[in-house]
Amino acid sequence: MLRTTLAATVVAALLVPTAAHAAPDGASRATPEGTGAAVRPVPTGAVAAVRADGPAIPALTDAYGRTLTLRGWNVEDKANRGDAALSAVTERHFRDMRAKGFNFARLLVFWDDLEPRPGQYSQGYLRKIGRILDWAAKYDVKVLIDAHQDVFGPAFGHRGVPAWATRTDGLPFTPNPDDWFSEYFQPAVQRAFTHLYEDEDLQRAQARMWRLLADRFGGHPAVLGYDLINEPMGELKEGEDLATAARRIERDQLTPMYNRLADAVRTVDRSRWIFVEPTPIVGEGVPTGLGRIDDPKIVYAPHFYNTGMEAGADYDPAARWIETYEQAVTRYPEEYEVPVVVGEWGPLNNSLPNMNRFYRDAMASLGRYSSGSAGYVWCYGGGYCAVDGTGTFRTNKELTAEPYAEAVAGTVRSAVYDPGAGVYRLAYDSTDRRGSRVTELSLPPGDWRVTARGGALVLRTGQGRAWVLAAPGARVTVTVTRG
Repeated sequence: MLRTTLAATVVAALLVPTAAHAAPDGASRATPEGTGAAVRPVPTGAVAAVRADGPAIPALTDAYGRTLTLRGWNVEDKANRGDAALSAVTERHFRDMRAKGFNFARLLVFWDDLEPRPGQYSQGYLRKIGRILDWAAKYDVKVLIDAHQDVFGPAFGHRGVPAWATRTDGLPFTPNPDDWFSEYFQPAVQRAFTHLYEDEDLQRAQARMWRLLADRFGGHPAVLGYDLINEPMGELKEGEDLATAARRIERDQLTPMYNRLADAVRTVDRSRWIFVEPTPIVGEGVPTGLGRIDDPKIVYAPHFYNTGMEAGADYDPAARWIETYEQAVTRYPEEYEVPVVVGEWGPLNNSLPNMNRFYRDAMASLGRYSSGSAGYVWCYGGGYCAVDGTGTFRTNKELTAEPYAEAVAGTVRSAVYDPGAGVYRLAYDSTDRRGSRVTELSLPPGDWRVTARGGALVLRTGQGRAWVLAAPGARVTVTVTRG
């Protein structure tokens, strides 16, 4: 089901009228297994340049101080719960993602599965998460653990916050399965968010849940970080338009919540990254109202959807939605000096005439300001699935698989991929720190030739990877050529 009718109407009426409109994620994406900086316009087939040629946004780094780039997909099981929870996620997901050059998975977990009754945590669910993380580690895929919610949770027929933690003050809720996103504007759902943000016992319960997850998995080699809540929403006040409400919710409710949850995580894990999301309204080109999160390892994690495309329309380059989004989404990370990783993106109807242009423009834009992204969603079938039942990319989704530098041992000066020519060039100044001089590259399926100049040599290539060793303080250029 799609983001249509009320959601599109409300957004179109209240937000920037000249932009195409993005849509937040939700419970009913079709994922069946088996089924402000200046913006440079990007013409068709243009080269994608990374942060060195874009806004002054810090890069994500690893424990060795190397500059990271994440390319991957969401991994989920929304259909099964209880004893069957997460059964749709298999080892094949991680084997196939890595084989196609992806190093990142955003794993959806649900609080209602983890804590079905207050204070009673499912050890079986924790073991299943651990097994998935073991598969990810086996294939060298980094995992972001995402506490996912759609329309708050099971009290409203979706997944996320447990029913026992849902308080509505008796306000009404009317399901709308033909437009599930409109359910976010139901009075009962909006009031439930207010209680989650403001009731002290629910604040403590949410913090305990995250402390448990961080304590259990913080030492796992696959875990990169924690996404504290998926696409948070809130309650509109009388007479308040959606953009104003979003900024108020982000400023007055999400910012203190993220600080509380970050503090809880840090009692047991000091090293993993903490990802924070704005409301989905940023997809409309509205800068977030989030304030500072007082933690040294924060990542800003917006989503990247377009309302028209979610409702089945083709990409319209003339609407300049991507440029509008990029201008808005870069303001927060520039102001607070935090990296950006886009947690979800990708249209439903990926084979429409302009979708090839969309994927090229989107990849170029993401490369200008982000440390990476996770497409929605890695599954085997139709709808939003990245690949079909045979594991073959669905139309245009192969454009998400590019050569890139997973980890750069130094300061990146530029990283450029020309999809038309099939040439990737990385320029960086190598570090002089011991133990961190190896740069790792990921290569999608195909024949690729890797060369290095400037006091560097290619140590080896194989199985879709390449490793480059540079002398301390060298000015290095690495070239990857298709064919």
